[in-house]
Order: sequence, then structure tokens, then C-alpha cells
Amino acid sequence: MTGLSQLIVAPILLPLLTAALMLLLGEKHRKVKARLNLLSTAAGLAIAVTLLLWVRTQGQAESIGVYLPGNWPAPFGIVLVVDHLSALLLTLTGVIGLCALLFARARWDGAGASFHALFQIQLMGLYGAFLTADLFNLFVFFEVLLAASYGLLLHGSGRARVRAGLHYIAINLFASSLFLVGAAMLYGVTGTLNMADLALKIPLVPEADRGLLHAGAAILAMAFLAKAGIWPLNFWLVPAYASASAPVAALFAIMTKVGLYAVLRLWTLLFSGQAGASAHFGSQWLVYGGLATLAVAAVSILAAQRLERMAALSILVSAGTLLGAVGFAQSALTGAALFYLVNSTLALCALFLLAELVERSRSANEAPLEDEEDAIPPPLESLHPPKGSNLDDEQKVVVGQIIPWTMAFLGLSFIACALLIIGMPPLSGFVGKLNLISALFNPQGLGVPTEQPLPVTGWVLVSLLILSGLASLIAFGRVGIQRFWKPEERPSPVLRRYECLPIVILLGLCIILSVRAEPLLRYTQDTAASLQTPEAYIQAVMAARPLPGPTTLDVQVQP
Repeated sequence: MTGLSQLIVAPILLPLLTAALMLLLGEKHRKVKARLNLLSTAAGLAIAVTLLLWVRTQGQAESIGVYLPGNWPAPFGIVLVVDHLSALLLTLTGVIGLCALLFARARWDGAGASFHALFQIQLMGLYGAFLTADLFNLFVFFEVLLAASYGLLLHGSGRARVRAGLHYIAINLFASSLFLVGAAMLYGVTGTLNMADLALKIPLVPEADRGLLHAGAAILAMAFLAKAGIWPLNFWLVPAYASASAPVAALFAIMTKVGLYAVLRLWTLLFSGQAGASAHFGSQWLVYGGLATLAVAAVSILAAQRLERMAALSILVSAGTLLGAVGFAQSALTGAALFYLVNSTLALCALFLLAELVERSRSANEAPLEDEEDAIPPPLESLHPPKGSNLDDEQKVVVGQIIPWTMAFLGLSFIACALLIIGMPPLSGFVGKLNLISALFNPQGLGVPTEQPLPVTGWVLVSLLILSGLASLIAFGRVGIQRFWKPEERPSPVLRRYECLPIVILLGLCIILSVRAEPLLRYTQDTAASLQTPEAYIQAVMAARPLPGPTTLDVQVQP
């Protein structure tokens, strides 16, 4: 990857330098920082797309790019790696970051200090977590993104945000402590923290030390699973995400996937089929934890009344589905789960943004927006009923009433988000769940007879996928009736174009995935195949060599 090797570090350096420049600008120049933030986020997305296209067009053996920031070989120096999985999540992070920032430009970016700098630091932590190839720097980037998320969660103040923020900080600090303990135990047993080097040394661990190795891996997994939202470690997630401001909650939709990414990356590398006595260590616990998370979230969503809380619980439904699917260690099922991850993350991000606009329609715009000249024109409220129209007892038109197009936009967007999250046809949520069920029954592909029957846990996962969709259908149907169908006298909400555009982009991408699902499905299946056979990843990291430096210094000596 000689041509694009320098580009691997760009997603980390770009937001770091942008945040530093914003801090130098001070508290003034809000519009300059907003434009700089938007430009940097768009550039980061462009870099991620470039890396994704490069990975997709390369051959299987050459689709892994390695960059050595300190010019030290593995396992002694820092290593950054881009492959199918990291490139996919980099692009997804860039899309969600850009959409959340566009929404925040309407008014949320001015609700507190240092929003734009914290936003860029958050992106730097996310990009770094997806690119790093050793546990120590994974911990560093985890702390970077968590430190930024503490400030973003409290953005906009409010008692509910402060209370949820304190719980969020306490739980994540505890998870970070578990991270350090687990990493220290792995280092004590293997003598390395480089992921590829760990994969090589774990099969060689003596039997007397294998219990300590598994204990360290379990403690490390607890830290990742707490961040991924597995039950019962997820009690902090719903209050925190539901109380955060809309753009921050939308950005947090990708944060849960960082824990899932860490579990998937480390589990397929360290405990693959080539790990000897430790092969597939903990797979059953991943399945059981995913099933429990999915079941509890499906029941909880039935009791949810607020749309923000339903969106947060839907994140747990997504996390439980992904963890349960990954635990089966089947390439076809992992590929379907990755497709489901992309669709659910985009839909949930749109739902968090939409939730604020729907709630605003309930309050009838009691707090008017500033700079209303950029808002979508309000509907005409003084239209005379056409001659001969049917009128009710209050002399209002029964047939042929004009629906304000702001309410029409909110209603149609809500229906699209609900269909995507529930998994009903014809949108991509249905495609994702259908592929998950198909992969469970036919792990070798459709039309190929299966040699082994579906285990009990597989039947439970299929049942929970259907039942969780039914629970979401009931919950979203109830909220939709209350918000849009129930007759109430209130003016239509005033929406800004900056608030509508990111929702249109996110839902548009989901619709494109519904129509053109095959390219992404092929990509996720290739990603799953590379994860199940990690030899190429290990070889690429260990074979990376630093650039040669100057060996001699030519000095011209003047007589």
C-alpha cells in the first residue's frame, strides 16, 4: 500500500489538528469554528471512502494496509491497520458524524462551550479505535473518545443530563479499569500487546498459564461488553442516550459499535480456530449475553413512552442481535450481522435526530428558533375550504384537508425509521434480518443442504428476532398514533433545512441499501471471511517493515 500508506493516519491527525486550531481560536469565532468543523468532518469522510474503495478493489491478500507511525516494526511500535472491517466502520463513522454535525448547525452547537472541538476529538477517538492494532493504543483511543463524550453528553446542561452523565462517567471509568487489568494480565502471560503478535503467541501459552490467560481475556471482554451495552451491564446506556441532545445522541449511535468492534476484532484474532486449546473461547457466553440483551430490550421497548428512550432501547436490540450472531462463529452469519449493523446504525441515528423534531411538534414551538429566514416555510393555515366540501360540527373540512408538509415530512420519516428498525419489507432492515435468519438455517448458503441441525440457541435467536420486531412494531405503532394520529389543536412545527437534510441523507442511504443491497452484502461477506481466517491480517502486520533512514551523513569540508 505504498501509494495510500500515508493516508491511513490522516483520519486521526485531521480531527486532532482541527480541534487544536479551534482551541486556539478561543470562545469567539463561533461561525468560523462551525465551518472548520464541517469542512474537517467532510474531509474525514472523503478519506474514509477512499480507504474503503481501495480495500474493496484490492485482492484478498493485498487488501490490508499497514502504517507504522513511529517507524518501529511490530510488535515494538505503534501500528495502524486498515482492512475490510475497519474501512467499513470508518466510513460509517464519517457519515454519522457529518449528519450529526449538520443537525447541530441549526442551533445545538451554540448551546455550550467547546462543542466543535469536543466533536472533533470524539471523531479522532472513534477513528483511532477502528485503526489501531495493539491493545495499549486501543485503550488510549477509548479514553480519548470517552473524555470527549463526557463533555458532549453534558452539552446543553439540564438536570437529567447531569444525572445521567454522572452514571455514564462512573460506569465507563470502571470499564476502563477492567480494560487495564485485563490488558495487564494478557501482557503478563504473553509478553506483548500487539494484536497480531498475541494471535501468534496464544497457541504457545503453557497449559499452566492458560487459566490466567482466559481470566485476563474475560476481564477485558467485560470492559468491551459494558461499552457495547450487553445485559446486565447496560443499565447506564438508556438514560444517558435518551437525555443527550439530539446530535450528540446520534453520534453516540456509533459509540456502542466500538465495543462490538473490539469484541469482534480481538475474538476472531486471539481465539480463532488456530488458537489451540483456546479456540473459540467464550463463544457461548457471547451468544447467551446477546440473547439476554435482545430479550430484555424487546420487553423494555414495549413500556417506553418517549421516542428518545425507544431509540436508546433499539440500540440495545441491535447490540444483542449482533453479539448473538457473532458468537456462532459462522462466516455467513457474521457477514449478515455486519450488513445489519450498517442499516441499524444509520436508522437509529436518523431516529435520534427525528425524535427532537417530533417532540418539538408536541410543544407547538413555544421556544421559537433564531434566524427563521432559513426555516422551512410554515403551512398555510388560512385556506378556505373548497366549495361543496364536507364539513364537521366545527365547520372544518373532513375530506380534502391539506396536511402541513412539515408534519408530512415528520410522519413519513417516522414511518421509514420504524420500518427500518422493525425489519419490515421492503426496506433494508428486512433484508438484514432475512439474511440473519437465512444464515442461521443455511450457513453454507441457500440451496446447500446443512449437515448439522440448528442448535437450540439458534432457534432462540430466530424467535427473538421475530418477537423483537413484533415488540418494536407495537411500540412504534403506539407512539405514532399518539404523535401523529391523535387530533390536537396546535400549530405545525417550524423546521430548518439543516435539521431536515441529515435525516433525508440517512434515510436515503437506507433506501439505497434496500434497492442495491447486493454490493454491501458481498463486501460484508468478504469482511466476515477475512475475520474467520485472520492469517492475512497477522502476516500483513508482522511483515511490515520501517522505512530505511539515512545511514551516512555526507559533509562537505571546505579547505
